Amino acid sequence: MKRTFCIAAALLTDTKPMMVGGRKLVNNFKEWKFKEPPVYAELPIDENPEYNVPVAVKNAVFSKVPTEPLVGKLHLVCASEDCLMDILDLDPAVAETEEFIDFIAGKHLPDGGLSVSHRYGGYQFGFWSDQLGDGRAHILGEYVNSKGESWQPQLKGSGETPYSRFGDGRAVLRSSIREMIASEACHHLGIPTTRAAALVVSDDHKVWRDKSYTGHARQERAAIVARIAPAWYRIGSLEILLKRQEPELLRKLVDHIIQHYFPQIDSNDEDKYLKWFNEVAHKNLDMVATWQGFGFTHGVLNTDNVSLLGLTIDYGPYGFIDHYYEHHVPNTSDDMGRYAFNKQPDIMLWNLEKLAAAMEPLLSEEQRQKIADTRGTLEEYVERKVLHTYLLKLGIKDSRDGDERLVQDLLQLMQQTMADFTCTFRQLAEVTPKDLENNLLEKHWSLKKISEAKNWPAWVNRYQERLEKETVTEEERRSRMRSANPAYVPRNWIMQEAIADAENNDFEKVRFLLKILSNPFEENEEAEKRGYSSQPPSWSYGLKLSCSS
Repeated sequence: MKRTFCIAAALLTDTKPMMVGGRKLVNNFKEWKFKEPPVYAELPIDENPEYNVPVAVKNAVFSKVPTEPLVGKLHLVCASEDCLMDILDLDPAVAETEEFIDFIAGKHLPDGGLSVSHRYGGYQFGFWSDQLGDGRAHILGEYVNSKGESWQPQLKGSGETPYSRFGDGRAVLRSSIREMIASEACHHLGIPTTRAAALVVSDDHKVWRDKSYTGHARQERAAIVARIAPAWYRIGSLEILLKRQEPELLRKLVDHIIQHYFPQIDSNDEDKYLKWFNEVAHKNLDMVATWQGFGFTHGVLNTDNVSLLGLTIDYGPYGFIDHYYEHHVPNTSDDMGRYAFNKQPDIMLWNLEKLAAAMEPLLSEEQRQKIADTRGTLEEYVERKVLHTYLLKLGIKDSRDGDERLVQDLLQLMQQTMADFTCTFRQLAEVTPKDLENNLLEKHWSLKKISEAKNWPAWVNRYQERLEKETVTEEERRSRMRSANPAYVPRNWIMQEAIADAENNDFEKVRFLLKILSNPFEENEEAEKRGYSSQPPSWSYGLKLSCSS
């Protein structure tokens, strides 16, 4: 199991470079460098010297903006060993050094770095919001690791930019912890996602936040989380260029993205934009299918929060479902339930229509019609992907007639009895058919709950009949299900407990969460003692989050 908590100080005395898979890791952060120039320097960068004044940027994809460092006493809240070692070629012991902490705090830009903020727009809750952009984030450079992979580290909460609008360019500790943990947890669950390498907080740098939008703001500590992705382009990256009538730059940006991130598409193909749309569409629909399978609700699925690389991006008021409710909404701002759990596939299809609209200047009339005609095909595709995801959770490999009804009936039983989403599926992997048939479920609290439903015995009979058609042994079925159903997910109530301790500079729970969520399909004795797979406490029911961060 990989450790994702901060490394003990004793390790810092070992000066020998760590070797992983034949790769030598950097153990002196002063030696760590970016590639120069970064690939995004091929695109227009606005160099307005008044970088921290909100302005309508024109004819640029980025703005050159220096970070505004955190001040005061700094603490490393946590670091992801997996990110440090596997992506950044860093010895995990580096995370405890002053040089690295200063880097995360925005005080130091390594050689080869180019600090920029990205310009984009977006439809928010269905309405065009014009220029949005990185209002508190800075892409620092491009790092090409020892495996030849290209990554762009980005600081979030690192100061004002031309896109800050009414914001102060900062992020607070609670939202930064949520982003840090969810990014890494989703990766280890198998959800395509941006990553998070480390999180730093200041004792003395304070910002004002109205957490619940009640008119009662209070001071909170500022924090910065270091995120990592191959690139940070969104649907809104194209939309702003369409709306501002910058067609040449729109074409240049899409060509750049195809060249560097979709090399399988021939740049000379006259249908390259059509093929690229299909690639982006399928990547994002695949991603949404994994969300549905793990009970993840993004919360703010605006077009500016949809990655053109098919990655989960911008973790704000998200939530993993506890007791199953198909209309689950974790965001206090989503009064109409636009981004409810069960609506996510349809919302992604709506967002993809906006992507197609943003691409119109690049397409012929025939190509536009071909994209329009794919709506039904894409809808069928995501329905199949979601069904396949659920069938794997039930230990079923290939779809047959009646499987969709089997899945839907189980979800309805879960909703009727308020059974837990994660634990119901996990516990189905832990019981035998005989246990189910004889209702021997005392040790499985969520199954015990759902078994109270009138139609549960009938569903069990249908499920057992379906399993008999699978050509696998009982042990193979249970193993398959355990690999598809995690023991732990970052539930909001668990996160709230960790955040409460972290506000007092006790980071043990945050680091422990990163540890167990780096291997979420394996039971952990300490996590079991802490109740992380037990019935959630009553105070957590209906827990929602705001966008205040």
